[in-house]
Parts: sequence; C-alpha cells; structure tokens
Amino acid sequence: MKTFCGRANPTTGALDWVEESEEYDYHQEIARSCYADMLHDKDRNEKYYQGIRAAVSRVKARGERVVVLDIGTGTGLLSMMAVTAGADYCYAIEVFKPMATAATCIVERNGFSDKIKVINKHSTEVTVGPDGDMQERANILVTELFDTELIGEGALPSYEHAHMHLVQADCEAVPHRATVYAQLVESDMLWKWSQLQPIEVDGNKLLPPPAVVKCAGAPSVCDIQLSQVPPESFTPLGPICTMFRVDFSKQVSSAAQSYTAQFKAQTSGRAQVVLSWWDIDMDPDGSIVCTMTPSWNYSDPHTYPWRDHWMQSVYFLPAEKNVSEGEELNLIGSHDDYSLWYGLTHSVQNDVKVATFRPCCTCQAHLVWTRPRFGELNDEQRTESYVNALRSILKPDSVCLSVSDGSLLPIFAHLLGSKKKTFKLLNGCVYLVYLYIYSDLIFFTLQISVLMGEPYFSTSLLPWHSLFFWYCRTAVAQLLHPSATILPRAATLYIVAVEFRDLWRIRAPCGTCEGFDVSPMDEMIQRSLDYRESLEAEPHPLWEYPCHALTKPRPVLTFDFTQCVPEQPVNSDGTVRGRCHGVALWMEYQLTEDITVSMGLTKPVSEEGACEWNPHRKQGVFFFRSARETSGDGREDLSYNLTFEPHTGDIKMDFSITEP
Repeated sequence: MKTFCGRANPTTGALDWVEESEEYDYHQEIARSCYADMLHDKDRNEKYYQGIRAAVSRVKARGERVVVLDIGTGTGLLSMMAVTAGADYCYAIEVFKPMATAATCIVERNGFSDKIKVINKHSTEVTVGPDGDMQERANILVTELFDTELIGEGALPSYEHAHMHLVQADCEAVPHRATVYAQLVESDMLWKWSQLQPIEVDGNKLLPPPAVVKCAGAPSVCDIQLSQVPPESFTPLGPICTMFRVDFSKQVSSAAQSYTAQFKAQTSGRAQVVLSWWDIDMDPDGSIVCTMTPSWNYSDPHTYPWRDHWMQSVYFLPAEKNVSEGEELNLIGSHDDYSLWYGLTHSVQNDVKVATFRPCCTCQAHLVWTRPRFGELNDEQRTESYVNALRSILKPDSVCLSVSDGSLLPIFAHLLGSKKKTFKLLNGCVYLVYLYIYSDLIFFTLQISVLMGEPYFSTSLLPWHSLFFWYCRTAVAQLLHPSATILPRAATLYIVAVEFRDLWRIRAPCGTCEGFDVSPMDEMIQRSLDYRESLEAEPHPLWEYPCHALTKPRPVLTFDFTQCVPEQPVNSDGTVRGRCHGVALWMEYQLTEDITVSMGLTKPVSEEGACEWNPHRKQGVFFFRSARETSGDGREDLSYNLTFEPHTGDIKMDFSITEP
C-alpha cells in the first residue's frame, strides 16, 4: 500500500506531494540507525562479555538457576553472550519490531532459540507469571539503555520498573554501576556556541540584546566528539569531579535529584562550560570498566576506543561567572528522569535542592539559532569576509533585500552605508514574494539593487539545500534592478575522496561480533539502505570525524546566482584516482570576484592528506557500499556523475570504483 505524503522541500521551498510506501519510515529509521557502530565497538563488546561471564559465575556459585533479563537487546548479542557464559535462560526485550525480528533471526542462526526468548515489547509492558511473557523473575539484569548523557534514553525509569516488577531483589546487574564525571572550564571556543558575542563593524560595536545575554540558553545537552576539541582551546578551572553514581543492582529511582561537588578553583578565569562523561563498571569490584573519557585523558591517546553511539557532553552554565584561584566553588549537577543540567555557586551549600525546571531559553534566539549557528555568527574571520564583500558593493542609495534565516547581514549593510532601505525575508520567502508581487502592498515599490544572503536556512541539512537562496532569487527577479548585485554571486559544489579514520564503521557490515553471526542485521540494514538512503549523501560535521583526503578537492557543479534557476538539469561527470570509504561534499560561495567563503575545507589539503573542516556547517558524505577498514592501494579510478534537477532541487549522484 502506498500513500501521498506532503514534504517540505528544503531546496525549492515548495510543498512536494510524493507517493511513499507504507514502509518508508521503517526503512529510513533502520538505515539511519547506525546499529553497526555499536557492534564495531570492540571495547564495549569485550567489557560486556567479561561482565556477563563474571555475573553468571557469581549466580552459579550461589547454586541458583541463572535467568537473565536483557532490556534493549538489539541484535540479541548480549543475550547470546549470557547463554554462552552458562545462563540457563534469557528473556531478550526489544521494543522496535524490525530489530526484534532481526534478533529472532540472529538467535536462531546461532543456535540459541531454545534458551533465548525475544519479546517485542517495551520493558514496562512485560508481564511475569505462568501466563506472562516471563515465567519467573530474572536474577541477572543486562541492559544497554544508555546515550551520551547516560540517562537520555529513559534508563532510569526502565531500571526503576525492572527492579519493581521483573527481577529479583538480590539480582546481579551488568553493568553494575555508572559514574558521571564533570569538569568546569573556561573556553571561548565552546562559549561561542551558546552566547552571541559583540561584533565590530567599521568602528561600530554591535552588542547582543540584554535579553540574549541574560538568557540561560538551550536546555538540551550538546553531545560531541570531545576528543576533537583541542585541550589548548579550554582552561580547566577545577579538577575532574565525580558528580554521582547509580547502582543498577539495587532499586533505582527516576525522581529528580541534585548533587554537589566542592573544590577550590585551580586558576582564575571565567566559568562558562561544564565538560561531562561517564564510566560503567561491569562488575561490583570495578575491575571491568568501560569509560567514555576523552582521548586527551589517556596516557596514550592512540589507545582511545572510538565510538559514535556514546560520545561526551558539553553543558553551558546559565551565565558565565568570574572565579579566583583558590576560591571555594560548588558545582551542582541536577537531573530529572531524562536529562542533566549544571549550575555553579561561590558559597558553600550544605542542603542542595533540585531546580524545579531545567534552565531554558527565554530570549527566543536559542530557539532560532542552533549551537553551530551561534558559533558561525561569532566567527570573526567569517564576519570580516561578509563585511568586506558588502563594503565593496554597497552605495548610499542601495536598496537591499536579505534572504537568510536569522542573519545579521541587514544590520551590517545598514552600518556600511545602505541608508535608503534594507528589507529582510526569512524562510518561505518564495511564497511571501509571490504575495507581494500580486498585491497592492507598497513593500517593494523600490527596485532592489542588492540581493544578499549568507545563505543560511534552518531547514537545510545537506550543503545544496542552501540553494533555496537561488530559488528565492528567481522568485524576486522582477523586483530586481537591471544592474542589481547578487551576493553571493555563485556557489560551487566540491568533492574530495576520503578515507575516514573511524566514521566508516557506521556503515560497514559486521559479519561476526565476538564470535556470533550477526549478518542478518547487516542484511536488514542493507535492504533499508537500498530502499533509498544508499543513493543519497548524508550530513555529518566532519570536524568531529578525522579523515584523510585521497584526492585533490574538485569543483563539480557551479550555480550562477546572477541568473535565474535554469529549466534544464545541470550535469557534471569525471574521474579521479584513489579508492576510498566515501566522498565528502560541500559548498563554497563566491561573495564577490575575490572573496570566497567555504562551508567545507577551511585550508588546502596538506601533502599528507590532512583535512581541516568548517565547524559551523555539516558536510555531505556519500558512503560507498564496499567501505571497509582498509581502502586499497589507491590505484583504482573513482568515477562520478552528478546531476542537479532544477524542478526538485535534488542533486542525483552516482559514484563507482573501477580498475584502470
């Protein structure tokens, strides 16, 4: 059965009605799930296996029958580990039906059907008893319910319910406990992701509105690969603090709580940001530890086990505070059932009470601008490029129209001498412009002499989605003066073949994991990728994922904004040398004849292939189906064919690797 679905087109701005299979959302969910990343996490798998073996041995030593409850089983890997370790029976809970089906298939293929029962329910719906899903309560609780924030996937309510209804009072738990760590730091780089900084434009200092300065910011955690944040970009103001622990072998509470870490400031500075991560102990003694600590905390960073399903967290204090070396500080960590937040006090508090509500945005800016967008607006070098470009084209009688979301370009234009009029249209301008054209409004009685955009739109995910600017430019064509200046005047799509240090894992098949055949999961994911996703690029912030360029960056498509969107497709094809995991794609905007800004590579690729990426925008990545840990000898040819379809705004791409 198929159905018509209305989808907002991020490139054209139109509402497209497309015919979709009823299974489309199912395939998309699986294709983008990155289940393979967890199975490629050898450190995680080995630590879980060690912890499960130890737990089974402890229960057997008590002379008990070993019954395991595995909540969030996924592929059934942990259940198979438990049975292999000697468990008598295992109940494997998986709420996502496609994954539960795959787990059943994997369990059968590995010969464990008689000892593992896969239950396709949420754990809170599982029943125990003669006629229930489970015949008896379990005496070992195995879970993998964690996210980067530890509790963001509902771990606390799930554990709370399991202890009350599904496991025995003296059960073993793998993992046994979790410990959350935090460190207070000063970091201009990170703070720029949360607060708008003053901006200098031709001697004028633009200050953020007081409401923005006083705002606590976005309440959600900022999860990143903290190992890619250079240690020199922040200053620790205190030690790494143990904020709290959760013992999963005992009754767990999901009630809101607060914890305090007291310490003396190690140095004077501005307290702005809290860096946080967690460990899980797989056994009661804490001898089997899986840690999320960043690589720069390792004595040998090369031994750091990369993973993308669990990263590290950055929390922004509601307001920065000056602290002095030696000053007594209280770092207060609070959580509800799904999230954490932090606060800082100068005085000693013996009785810390949880904040009733998480800090949240009151200025609206944090609802409009994402954290990378804040960083982009605070990028002084980028601002200078736009200011210089505007300075070269503006005149006192310029009539300007800005087409971008939440852009400061209209303010820059006014300060640089556009004294007549500066208008601003946000996302959806195509429809607004048609309204203005065919109405009696006098909004556009003056012809536009400068059409400008960054371009930036909040609906853009992939680099070419910002071609929405081109469609807006086409829509307002009759409002433009014959000699109007368009900024940027053009955009060029670039590609470079890359070998990822680690990111390839999210798309590489697993085959076997810790000796178990999990290929049915590979097959399920590939079927979903082939449904559509394998033909498309996906967005990734490549500054977080180191890669090695195997070719020179190559411009493949150029879009001339001084002209309207063409009626016919624009095509480009060619060949470059080098086998790779995939291709990175990004846009570069030609603001003027001699000023260009890149949304991808910010520096030329080094002779060794090192890449430095724009941290404010996501780049596109087209993964090859044959991507593996090694990338060949580089003697293969990479052929490409890219076609821009004006009517849909899509860029269709085809890549192939052939022997020369």
